[in-house]
Amino acid sequence: MAGRLGAEVIDIDLRHIAAMARLPLVHRDPFDRLIIAQALTENLTVITRDRTFLDYAGLKVLRI
Repeated sequence: MAGRLGAEVIDIDLRHIAAMARLPLVHRDPFDRLIIAQALTENLTVITRDRTFLDYAGLKVLRI
């Protein structure tokens, strides 16, 4: 499915877990915190409606 959408699946690795552990506890959802950590680690932009993502310094967010 991801390939048909032109998206790439990103595996979770120890760098992402370490980055997640260092994040301030602004967002309480662990899955969203992992997305934030992956985006910061991989220098990616997150597309979301969730305004809480904007509270993470250095995170590139495209709001929809």
